[in-house]
Amino acid sequence: MPEMADILRRYGTQYLKRHGSRVLPSHRRAIRAILACRTAAMGGELYRCPDCDDFVYRYHSCRDRACPKCHSQQTKKWLEARRKELIDAPYFHIVFTVPHQLRRLIRSNQRILYAVLIRAAFQALQVLAWDPKFLGGRIGALCVLHTWTRTLGHHPHVHILVPGVGLDRDGRACTARQSFLVPTRALSKIFAAKFIAMARKELPKNTHIPRTPKKWNCFIKPAIHGGERVLQYLARYVFRHAITNSRILSIDHGRIRFRYQNSETHKWATMDLDANEFLRRFLQHVLPSRFHKVRYFGLWHPRCRDDLHRLITLFGQGRTTCQTPTEEKPPPSLKCPSCGGVRLHFIGKLPRSPQPLSYPSNPRPPPALIEAVA
Repeated sequence: MPEMADILRRYGTQYLKRHGSRVLPSHRRAIRAILACRTAAMGGELYRCPDCDDFVYRYHSCRDRACPKCHSQQTKKWLEARRKELIDAPYFHIVFTVPHQLRRLIRSNQRILYAVLIRAAFQALQVLAWDPKFLGGRIGALCVLHTWTRTLGHHPHVHILVPGVGLDRDGRACTARQSFLVPTRALSKIFAAKFIAMARKELPKNTHIPRTPKKWNCFIKPAIHGGERVLQYLARYVFRHAITNSRILSIDHGRIRFRYQNSETHKWATMDLDANEFLRRFLQHVLPSRFHKVRYFGLWHPRCRDDLHRLITLFGQGRTTCQTPTEEKPPPSLKCPSCGGVRLHFIGKLPRSPQPLSYPSNPRPPPALIEAVA
C-alpha cells in the first residue's frame, strides 16, 4: 500500500518548486521528517539472522507530529496518564467551532489565533460554570485543537473534556446535573464575543476581524460512557495528523485517491485529488513549531493538580474499561524478512546517513558498514 512518504518522494519536489518561498519552514521540516522516517537517514540497528545469514535493518522513527507512521506508543502513554486523572463523576464533551468566514483569517495567523481559539473556548465555559444556577465553581478542562475535516479541509475547532464537578470559591466541591452543564446558546454567544475581543487585541492592525459576532456553534454532549470513552476519541488527534497511511489507496498519474468516512451517512467513500492539491491540504494542518495543540486549564492545569486529586479523593477515581499496559500484548518480536526467523543477533547501531532515504535494496551491507557498527 502507498504511504505519505511515497507521495512526497514522487511529488514533493514538484510541489516545492511550484510554491517556492511561500512554503513555510514548518512545512519543509515536516516534509524532511516524513521522508527520513524509518530510513537510513535516521540511523538504527543492524541485526543478523543465524538461520539464513541475512542482515536485518531496523531504522528509527522521526517522531515528527505530522508523520503518519509515528506516535502509537506516545498515544498509549498519554492515554494511560490521563486515565489516572479521571474522576468518578459525569463528564461532558464540548466542541467549539468558528464561522467559515473566519477560517482564512485564522489560517493566516495560526500561531496567534489557534491559541486565542483555545483560550476563548475555555474562558467562555468557565464564565457560565461559575454561575450557581449551573455548577457554581471552578472546573477542569482538557482542550485539544483539531484543524481538519475528513476530506483534509481546513476546519479549526476545539474539543474539550470537562468533568461535571468543581470547587466553589470557598474550596468546597460542587456537582453539575447528570445530563446538563451549561446552556449551549449562551455559551456560543460568550465564546464568540471573547474570541473576537482577544483576536482584536492580539491583531490590532488587522481589519478583517468582525466587530459583531456571527452565528457560532457550540456542541455539548454528556459522556454517557464516562470520560474514558471521550479520552480514547481525543487520543486520535493528540499525536496523529490529518490522514493515516491506511486511508491512501493510490498515487498514480499525478492523482491521489484516498478514502474517508462521510460525516452524515457514516459510510466510507473515496476522493480523488490532484497531487498538488492533496499536499496543500495535508500541509496546511502542520502546526507552527512548538505550538501546543493540547492544553490543560482550571483544575486540570499542572499547577492545580492538588485540587484535582482532592476531587478524586472525594468522588473516587473514574472507572476504566480498557486494558492497562501490563495487560497489553507484548510487541511482536523482530523477524527476518527472508526466512521469518526470530533469533536475530544484534550487531550494532547504524549511524545517521543523509543517503539513501529509502530502505536498502541489498540485504547484505558492505563490510565497511559492518565493521563500523560492530
